[in-house]
Amino acid sequence: MIIRPYGDTLDDGAVQLSFTLPVPDGPKGREAARLFVEKLGFKHTEITHSHALAEGFSFYVAYGKTETSIDFDTVRIKEATGDKVYSMDEACEVIKEKIGRKVVVVGACTGFDAHTVGIDAIMNMKGYNHHYGLERYSEIEAYNLGAQVPNEKLIDYAVKVKADAILISQIVTQKDVHIQNLVEFIELLQAKGLREKFIVCVGGSRIGNQLAVELGYDGGFGKGTYADHVATFIVDRVIEQKVAR
Repeated sequence: MIIRPYGDTLDDGAVQLSFTLPVPDGPKGREAARLFVEKLGFKHTEITHSHALAEGFSFYVAYGKTETSIDFDTVRIKEATGDKVYSMDEACEVIKEKIGRKVVVVGACTGFDAHTVGIDAIMNMKGYNHHYGLERYSEIEAYNLGAQVPNEKLIDYAVKVKADAILISQIVTQKDVHIQNLVEFIELLQAKGLREKFIVCVGGSRIGNQLAVELGYDGGFGKGTYADHVATFIVDRVIEQKVAR
């Protein structure tokens, strides 16, 4: 199926863009913004909104049309969890039947990142958007260490409580600061000879499974994922490890 963006009419190719330029707001700035959008390959371009951000900087909203399309049937993704996602009750039942003990999970927002919204949505008992967090799962022992937790401290705590899985949340991504922190965590685990001891997952609004795996993690969880997805992934991995032994 060939698809194309649209605004008023299906397949009209209309696209909205927003960006900042290091120039003052005004007629010349708006024309520079319009020409920039044209250089991106868009046609019928117009600047529908602009305003000054600070001295010498301005923000623009632009519209243009593109003839570019994509064959939706060729799109392939690989999520951390498959089509089957356990509900809380299902996950707990599987743990009791196939694992026979509580699954231990430790999570934190690491590095200088002070935003707990991500790790809280997954771990706190109340959860998020009608999806309970891991603390409510009767067969999961969940430890939420909060924000700005040093990587080494998270590892030490996971060893202390004999965790099955470690969850890391990263919300701040400016200048790819999260990449450096996530790589450091995996390197620390490897240096301590502990990488194979834990199921290690990372989540955040700009983190998906593909990036997580590339950085050396077992799974990644981005937009649209909840504790259900994380629990499903961890439970299935613990079962796989048990069978492998």
